[in-house]
Amino acid sequence: MTTTLRLETVTAANFDVAIGLKVRPDQEHLVAPVVKSLAEAYVYPGVAWPRLIFDGDRSVGFLMAFLGIDFAGDGKGADIRSGLWRLNIAAGEQGRGYGRFAVESVAAEIRRRGGTRLTTTWHPGEDGPEGFYLGLGFRPTGEMSGDQKVGELELG
Repeated sequence: MTTTLRLETVTAANFDVAIGLKVRPDQEHLVAPVVKSLAEAYVYPGVAWPRLIFDGDRSVGFLMAFLGIDFAGDGKGADIRSGLWRLNIAAGEQGRGYGRFAVESVAAEIRRRGGTRLTTTWHPGEDGPEGFYLGLGFRPTGEMSGDQKVGELELG
């Protein structure tokens, strides 16, 4: 990882770069493709925060955060959370710190908005990203969101 990492808003100018970003074939069942995330960002514009991850001039990943959602989805608003919705690091770019940068960037945005915890979900199993998230300090909450484990990182 270099010191030239940055996030960019997805625009018409870099849309093709964004939708061309692919994870490794053995990971495709673990995370939705970027094009689906961008469709969801369009449908949930006040909630979704999609960004491309660049290292210099190279696009190396994509993240999408969710900001201020009713996590329980019951309409009561008693459990408002923000966190990492999607993380797609390009095939051949993993293991270089880009995922950590993505999580740190989402954490910084949540803090900027006054939040104190970052929520994410992952597919359980040996081929899933649980080790990555646990290594960053996420702790499972014991909840499931669909078929995914829920984890949280206290931002203190």
